[in-house]
Parts: sequence; C-alpha cells; structure tokens
Amino acid sequence: MRPAAVFTGLAGMAVVSGLLIAAEARLRGGTGGEDMITVEAPATETAAEPAPEAAGPSATISDADAEIIARGAQPAAPSPAPAEGTTVTPADPPRPAETPGRQAAEPAAKKPIELARPVAANAGLLTFGERRLQLAGIIPTPADRICGPAGRQWPCGMMAKTALRQLLRNRSLTCDLDMAEWKEMATAACRLGTQDLGTWLAENGWAEAEAGSPLGAVAEKAKQAQKGIYGGDPRRK
Repeated sequence: MRPAAVFTGLAGMAVVSGLLIAAEARLRGGTGGEDMITVEAPATETAAEPAPEAAGPSATISDADAEIIARGAQPAAPSPAPAEGTTVTPADPPRPAETPGRQAAEPAAKKPIELARPVAANAGLLTFGERRLQLAGIIPTPADRICGPAGRQWPCGMMAKTALRQLLRNRSLTCDLDMAEWKEMATAACRLGTQDLGTWLAENGWAEAEAGSPLGAVAEKAKQAQKGIYGGDPRRK
C-alpha cells in the first residue's frame, strides 16, 4: 500500500507541475503574441500602403490607351464626305427654281391688240363697253374743264373731247396691251393707223403731258404756240 500511495503522490505532483508549466507557457505565449502584434503592426501598415499605389495605375491612362480613346471619340473619316455632299447637293436645285421665279416676277411683254369701236369719254380716256383705257404719257383733259380768262371763258374740255372723237370716227385702234380682255381700267399707247393718239393730243394742246413723259417737250411747244387748251376759244376764230 505504501508504494501505491507514493506513486499516486508523484503522479499528482507531475500533473500539478504540468499545469504550472502550461500556465507559464500560456503567459509567455500571450506576451509573445502581443510582441508579435506590436512588431508586425508596422509590417501590416507597410503592406497596406501599396493599396493607393494599386489604385494609381487604374486612374492613370497610358498614351496608347489615350490614343485609342481619342480615335473612338472622333467621327469616322468617311462622315465629312456625306456632310459636304449634303451641303452642296441642296445648293444646286434652287438655281433652276430661281429662274422660273424671276421669269414669273417679270411683267409679260405687251403686244399690239386691235380694239374696235372706241368711244372718247374725254381727251385721253377711251371706253370699250364697260372697260376703260387711258392713253399713256398724258393727263386726260376732263370734259367739263373751262379755260380762258374771266369774261372770255370757253368749254375747252368739251372741245378737246370733240376733237378726239372727230379723229377717231369710230375706227378701230391698235393698242399695246398684256391681253385683249381686261377689267376696269388699263393704260396703254394706242395708234390710229400710224398716228399715236397721245402724241396727237399733246401736239395739238388738247391734253397735258405726265411728269417725266417723253411727250413733255411736245406739250411744251403746243403751250408756247397757244394751241388747244392753252389758247382761246376756237369758235371765235
């Protein structure tokens, strides 16, 4: 019994010693772990520093990459050609379109048209039914115009109208008009044979010439010669 007790006591001491050694190892291991953490912390921070460097290359583009991106952003080489074609092609069609427009804006050329049975409304204004035609280059003399000084006045307007009617005698005229049919009033040069009616009225002083009319010089000569409305009552002569 005694050896067994000794063995048990030794075994118990061995267990206690093992526990003490294990406890001491733990304490040392914990201290060592703190030392490792303290020592390795800078290494960890140093290892973490390359992270920004890794981000740096992703934000920086090389020249080759920049050139590729620039080429992709630029329009394709063939695109300017259609743009120029689009600009030039519409420019050509308006040219033929302008020509008809200009021709339409120009007045139609007048042509000699024969008019039958003219009636003198006054010295310078003719009627053809409901249509009226004023002789070009003169100012028609109203049929009710009175000429001459007080005491010697005379119906020069009616005399001028009568003189034109005697010249016409209901014969056909040739007038320069845009068309044979017109509405209301028209203005044109008319001839009886080869005699221009406006010139005849101005030469004989039966009508005044319009401002700027080529008949101005003719009318002035008639005025100086006291013909027609510029003279006295022809019935007294």
